Amino acid sequence: MSKYGVLAIGPAGAGKTTFCSALIGHLKNSRRSCFYINLDPAAEEFVYEPDLDIRELITLEDVMEEMHLGPNGGLIYCFEFLLENMDFITDPLEEVGEEYLIIIDMPGQIELYTHVPILPTLVKSLTRGSLNVNLCAAYLLEATFVVDRAKFFAGTLSAMSAMLMLEVPHVNILSKMDLVKGTVAKKDLKRFIDPDVSLLDEDPTTGLYYDETNDPDDVTDSQSVMAGSSFNKLNRAVGQLIDDFAMVSFLKLDAQDEDSVGAVLSYIDDAIQFHEAQEPKEPMDEAQDEEMTEMG
Repeated sequence: MSKYGVLAIGPAGAGKTTFCSALIGHLKNSRRSCFYINLDPAAEEFVYEPDLDIRELITLEDVMEEMHLGPNGGLIYCFEFLLENMDFITDPLEEVGEEYLIIIDMPGQIELYTHVPILPTLVKSLTRGSLNVNLCAAYLLEATFVVDRAKFFAGTLSAMSAMLMLEVPHVNILSKMDLVKGTVAKKDLKRFIDPDVSLLDEDPTTGLYYDETNDPDDVTDSQSVMAGSSFNKLNRAVGQLIDDFAMVSFLKLDAQDEDSVGAVLSYIDDAIQFHEAQEPKEPMDEAQDEEMTEMG
């Protein structure tokens, strides 16, 4: 029997927990079951109480106090401890049926998704062996990054890094779309959805450009110009790398919009092939389910 899940990842402040809450609310409205796991050892508040919470095993606050570690080092320690005690996750998940969508809420430290091999090890533990979870990674990037194009392409590069490291079906999401309504033209937004490297050349916020045909003696501050040139060249190299791989495109998400949440969920369902495994129900079965829901 297969299980199905989505792993919410991305930088701090991208809206991962809000996304998880919106998914849960949408699933409840659709009479679908879910199993919510919090793997952020520093989390504080939730709209929906997790069914499984890493803080019952270990907390970042305790690790920092007892091990004299900083936030990043403490977080790595928490996950190393979790990997040594994977039965904390695997035992409860053994009882979760295939009709459930397992939603896993992750912390925002970017090291987990780029160069530290902890998350790939966790994913392998969930997707292989007896659990056999059909897992999709949902990488969230805050839509306000489109205002600073260099920051947007840096975030896109980290999303691509996560795709390469995790090796599972993957969707990338521009979250908090409500914050950029009216600030970005629709024609420009399409070029962010499918990242267009030429956006960097048109970016009015990148500062000074160094023109190799100019005489540096004619420039008031040639060092600033050269620094700007190096920064622009680095941005273009990052953009070209993303363009060469041609892996990253984004879905738009407004967590307050039910239709937007539903559209993202449909992509996740397709990625994990959720509906293909569900047995069709007879009308009498559906009526009984509705009756049980009303009684509950």
